[in-house]
Amino acid sequence: MNDIKILKTEVLSDNWYILRKIIFEATKKDGTVLKLTREAYDRGNGATILLYNRDTKTVILTKQFRVATYINGNDSGMLIECCAGLLDQNNAEDCIKRETEEETGYQITNVQKVFEAYMSPGSVTEILYFFVAEYTKDMKISDGGGLEEEHENIEVLELPFATALQMVQTGEIKDGKTMMLLQYAQLNQLI
Repeated sequence: MNDIKILKTEVLSDNWYILRKIIFEATKKDGTVLKLTREAYDRGNGATILLYNRDTKTVILTKQFRVATYINGNDSGMLIECCAGLLDQNNAEDCIKRETEEETGYQITNVQKVFEAYMSPGSVTEILYFFVAEYTKDMKISDGGGLEEEHENIEVLELPFATALQMVQTGEIKDGKTMMLLQYAQLNQLI
């Protein structure tokens, strides 16, 4: 599609984030002009990180309730995933350092950005910035668990890397960003 022209944008909901209905024209390669309607959910951009320890061959993941997985058939709604958060007004690196401390209790200083990805581009505007960082026991400054004012109740998991990879195969880990970072770590022999 070429020559995209937005005709109308309507806010359908701004309760949690913003859901918009967009009416636009798009010109196909053969010159045909289509009038299309789509909805897009704008929740802002985010960042995620895989914490790993080369010496102990472990990773830090989190486990928390996700209502979207619950209503889609996950009996408990609990999801095992990498630490992640929305950027708000911060850059991705500052965001992921803050989220790591809040969620996992680890205070990290050296993070490495490894790639960016749209996770659900058919309907969600979010781009996710992916990071990795080494951790050691002495970086643990609190229990983590998330922020009370954000109603977070996050369990911190320290797992053998091999176990985390196996959990992808068994379906215990179903989170896309986590699968991507675990595979990145495996392909790049981080652990």
